[in-house]
Amino acid sequence: MKVVVIGGTGLIGSKLVRRLGEQGHEAVVASPSTGVDTLTGEGLAEVLEGAPVVVDVSNSPSFDDQAVMDFFRASTANLLKAEAEAGVRHHVALSVVGTDRLQGSGYFRAKQVQEELIKESGIPYSIVHATQFFEFAKGLADGVTEGDTVRLPAGRIQPIVSDDVAAAVGRAAVGAPVNGVVEAAGPEAFELEEFIRMGLAAQNDSRKIVTDPRATYWGAELQEDTLLPGPDAHLGEVRFADWLARQQ
Repeated sequence: MKVVVIGGTGLIGSKLVRRLGEQGHEAVVASPSTGVDTLTGEGLAEVLEGAPVVVDVSNSPSFDDQAVMDFFRASTANLLKAEAEAGVRHHVALSVVGTDRLQGSGYFRAKQVQEELIKESGIPYSIVHATQFFEFAKGLADGVTEGDTVRLPAGRIQPIVSDDVAAAVGRAAVGAPVNGVVEAAGPEAFELEEFIRMGLAAQNDSRKIVTDPRATYWGAELQEDTLLPGPDAHLGEVRFADWLARQQ
């Protein structure tokens, strides 16, 4: 089966392309570097020809509120229009657990718009909601660092390794459209502070970590379970401590 992977050169996309290829599918990388630009529509008609499935794991190059909204609105609209014209039968998109609960953040408002466009498109779809990736612990900390102090909101998180995210997206891509959301998460939940502390300690990063009631998560306020998946989430097998040990 031909599967077009939008954002196929990124962290998840590259793993997904390799996984689909190993399963015998024709995984086609679609990104600006391969002549496909969802923001302008360039190359979409050509790459979608004969593809029953399209997977969108692309991300905005900028996290400025307006830029990220412009990216997801324009790229998703262009992609869905091209898919309708090409007769695509299954649109799969990667999004984030808790998106609808994180609307205080410009990034998650943009992801919500992306999801709404997909649901309204008329194309059969599956949206995969994943929790925060192991790989992004440091980036999350960097975004809330003041001086040498990392200020985090209170809350719990159930992070997942990127390989397990790619596996979840791959399962959705080769399966039937669910016309809804499926969730993927890691096997363990942590306090957000504990997750970041473990991630930084593994890199000998000595920044001080505190839980601050005024702190936000990418601009959004958290409740205790905002970042946690529901009871039906597919859980990965890789534990954070084991993954950290392999990074040494």
